[in-house]
Amino acid sequence: MTFSHISHLSCAKCSFVYKPDEVHQLCRCGSPLLVNYDLSSISMKVKRAHLLNRSNDLWRYHELLPVQHPDNIVSLGEGMTPLLPMKKIGQEMGLPRLLMKDESLTPTGTFKARGAALGVSKAKELGVKAFVMPTNGNAGAAWSLYAAKAGIEAVIVMPVAAPPFIRSEVAATGSRLFFVDGLISDAGKMAAKAAADFHLYDASTLKEPYRIEGKKTMGYEIAEMMDWQVPDVIIYPAGGGVGLIGIYKAFRELQQLGWVDQGKMPRLVAVQSEGCAPIVKAWQEGKMESELWRDSKTVAFGINVPKALGDFLVLKAIYETNGFALSVNDEEILEEQKRIVQTEGAFVCPEGAATFLAARKLGNAGVIDQKDTVVTVNTGMGLKYLHVDEQNTPVLQRDGYIKSLIDE
Repeated sequence: MTFSHISHLSCAKCSFVYKPDEVHQLCRCGSPLLVNYDLSSISMKVKRAHLLNRSNDLWRYHELLPVQHPDNIVSLGEGMTPLLPMKKIGQEMGLPRLLMKDESLTPTGTFKARGAALGVSKAKELGVKAFVMPTNGNAGAAWSLYAAKAGIEAVIVMPVAAPPFIRSEVAATGSRLFFVDGLISDAGKMAAKAAADFHLYDASTLKEPYRIEGKKTMGYEIAEMMDWQVPDVIIYPAGGGVGLIGIYKAFRELQQLGWVDQGKMPRLVAVQSEGCAPIVKAWQEGKMESELWRDSKTVAFGINVPKALGDFLVLKAIYETNGFALSVNDEEILEEQKRIVQTEGAFVCPEGAATFLAARKLGNAGVIDQKDTVVTVNTGMGLKYLHVDEQNTPVLQRDGYIKSLIDE
């Protein structure tokens, strides 16, 4: 049995093709690469019913994932998080068919475990020994944990303002953790220079092709848990937007396989904070790419991304599904988070609370109504944002540079 039906990588912009068994970062044109599969072969050999006897994790979809040999899988049991009815708050919003995909129950406490599982597993398969990545926090924590299990060295660069709990999580893994006095965009510049100077694998968002493949499994699971029905709306908190891109990719693949209705796609909604809303602004202006958002700031730290490399893919997914993009303010996010905890007993993260707030606003505006099945994505646990003692970790100035990130 063929474990993976990966066929090739292709550029998201120029469509140039790359082999899947070699290390690749961005396309020669500077754009992200996407993973392609032999879907016709999968449709003939794999049926939905076959999934019933498989492992209760995201690897149940292994034909549609890029790892070619099961021995290379690095897993902590990620995937198959619950799709929960949110009846009380849904009734209060006038959205009785409101559901929550709860990613707080992943091994690392956030949906980032999905991307890390696939990214690290494929890195192991390709022979990667060390990688560097910029992060707002949770991705760095997840990749550090999976790297520890894989025996791969991780160099993590994050803003000094990242939540202390998450900073401690990364430090506990033994990864090489550095702070930058700036935003994730500044951390990205540091990571890119380190990758070039020390010949490290650059695991930045969409600079490697495989993180998206882990996150797309949220889409597979939503469809499977709804008995292969397509929800009307999926609301997602978009920073880099990889999860939204992945969910869009998942439903397109399911359509091609004939596993879901080929005539229906969920309307995809991207939610951002008013303090950092480049995707929303671009969508409102009908553009295909966003502009750098200056002086970005939000309590929903995971979506504080002033310029996403894959912004054009996020916007494409919104446009092609007749979706929507909107921003919400921080004060209302925190109020919604409190309301969810007290109403449903779900301690969602601020980013997750933003999706509920978006559902409320879209319902009030008549964009979605009580007949719609609406899925909000809670990307992590609220506990990660509680204060803990900070680690004594070196801080980089925005214009500085680490002279030695790893032992020579």
